[in-house]
Amino acid sequence: MVAAPSYRAVCPLAVLVLAVLAAGCTPEEQQLRAPSAQRERGRLLLAQYQCGSCHTIPDVQAARGRTGPTLAAFGRRSYIAGQVPNGPEHLVRWIVAPTTLVPGTIMPAMGVSPEDARDMAAYLLALE
Repeated sequence: MVAAPSYRAVCPLAVLVLAVLAAGCTPEEQQLRAPSAQRERGRLLLAQYQCGSCHTIPDVQAARGRTGPTLAAFGRRSYIAGQVPNGPEHLVRWIVAPTTLVPGTIMPAMGVSPEDARDMAAYLLALE
């Protein structure tokens, strides 16, 4: 008969397994855990770049546009522009240079820096 492992032997192993699992979060999970300051900056940047002239965006001042799709619950969407898998990396690229992902899209490049786009993406992906 094999003896069961002692509590002291199991506990460090469990901690190690949990640490490895937490470190292996997908980029999407990491984006949802973006610091609230980053998400707030993204919300303000969406107003600054006037994304609301085309889109309706929850909690973004004057974001009542109807030319583009509403961005409510954007974090639950599977695709960007119906073609590109939704996630942090693709969304940042989409915000910076939309035609590189979907040639011929009417979404304009607005001169958004990659840093600003990361914050904007953090806000949009947190919308559920």
